[in-house]
Amino acid sequence: MINEFNEPLPIPPKKRIALVAHDNKKQDLLEWAHYNRGLLIKHELCATGTTGSLLEKTLEVDILKLQSGPLGGDQQIGAKIAEGVIDFIIFFWDPLEPQPHDPDVKALLRLAVVWNVPVACNRASADFMISSPLMSSAYERALPDFEIHRSRFEPVTDSETAAESGALQKNRDTAETPIPA
Repeated sequence: MINEFNEPLPIPPKKRIALVAHDNKKQDLLEWAHYNRGLLIKHELCATGTTGSLLEKTLEVDILKLQSGPLGGDQQIGAKIAEGVIDFIIFFWDPLEPQPHDPDVKALLRLAVVWNVPVACNRASADFMISSPLMSSAYERALPDFEIHRSRFEPVTDSETAAESGALQKNRDTAETPIPA
């Protein structure tokens, strides 16, 4: 679970990897995963529905299979990101085909950026990530400070209100009045 104190999130050597591929990219992901089987099976793997079933056959290893992407699988991975239980994502997405669940795809990628989760979107970036020395070692993922966002609707005290009012009045007093043309 992600902490609320802006402390780095420790990532153990055994990573929790989400694998996703759009239909036109599934074969690319399967070939990439087969080539990298020796590295992938050292980690905990989860995938969206059909991709997960295909990967289980290719890798001959159990994979946590979520719903198919259009049926909520992308959102399930997004929820796991927000909970701090996904360490990185391999997502071979198809930029040339519209998807019925494009908003879900965008939300998943947005959450990965929000929570500082690395994402590989093609074979080249996946190759760089899987071959990084960080794949087999512990890592502390820096988390953004969301305190201002989390507390934006908390009630303010009378002293805070008075201080803000004084600052607002001072700004009004020193602001230049536009001269009509």
